[in-house]
Amino acid sequence: MSPRLHPGVLPRVLDRVRTAVAHAREVTDHPWLERLARVGLVAYAVMHFTIAWLAFTVAWRIDPDAADADQAGALSTLGSSPGGLLLLWVLGLGLLSLAVWQAGEVLRWWTGLLDPDHRLRAAFVCIKCLAKATVYGAFGLLALVFAVGAEYDAAENTQELTDDVLGVPLGNWLVGAAGLVVIGVGGYLVVRGVTGGFMKDVDLHAAPDRYEPTIEGLGRVGYLAKGAAFAVAGGLLVFAAVTSDVATATGLDGAVNAIGAVPTGQWLLTAVALGFAAFGVYALARARYPDRDPSS
Repeated sequence: MSPRLHPGVLPRVLDRVRTAVAHAREVTDHPWLERLARVGLVAYAVMHFTIAWLAFTVAWRIDPDAADADQAGALSTLGSSPGGLLLLWVLGLGLLSLAVWQAGEVLRWWTGLLDPDHRLRAAFVCIKCLAKATVYGAFGLLALVFAVGAEYDAAENTQELTDDVLGVPLGNWLVGAAGLVVIGVGGYLVVRGVTGGFMKDVDLHAAPDRYEPTIEGLGRVGYLAKGAAFAVAGGLLVFAAVTSDVATATGLDGAVNAIGAVPTGQWLLTAVALGFAAFGVYALARARYPDRDPSS
């Protein structure tokens, strides 16, 4: 016979959890953490500006020796600039702070998981916030990897991982599924761009009304460009799964090069580069008027 919980145990446990969450929120809601998160958003913008430049160099064949046109390539490029080591530390710590600040939103929504009427909405918001925090945290750690002098080639590692997965049972299906997930992420970014849902991440009450159309326009262009690039990257993974050829499975850099290789690709890739730059400006607007609440 299974033991039963005393009727008063669960309320006491929930009270202790709420107390712990309240203390955690004091940290994640601290003004200094928000200031550091703003640094992280500026870092996020700088990274997109650099990706835009690297994509532009691919489109116009400016520098054959330029780094890969992806997040790792952008951070490597920034690290090799004057004062790059200090810059990488600032970017890395800022992005990690941004990850903690973004994850803190879960502390506001977790109680919704206990309410059957709001459980689905709360779960969606929590997953969304944790996903954003994971992305920011991963980029922050990657910046610190370069800051300590280590090397990381995202395109090469993606290729090697894909090759390893293809070698296991049902590996082609796993790679194909991963490609479909990346395509889904690209589609989600496109939907965000079309609907303007990204404006929820900007504190519209603080931003002057005259700036809102510009912020929204830049955000739309940026999200559409990122969505297209991710969709192509996912498509290349699916292609690798079907053909068992990992040559094209190189992530964002592979997508950039694939776009540049099609007819009129030079102009298409230029448009993508401008889109990433537009997203960088939007990220700067977020840094100036941040709002982490996805329900606003």
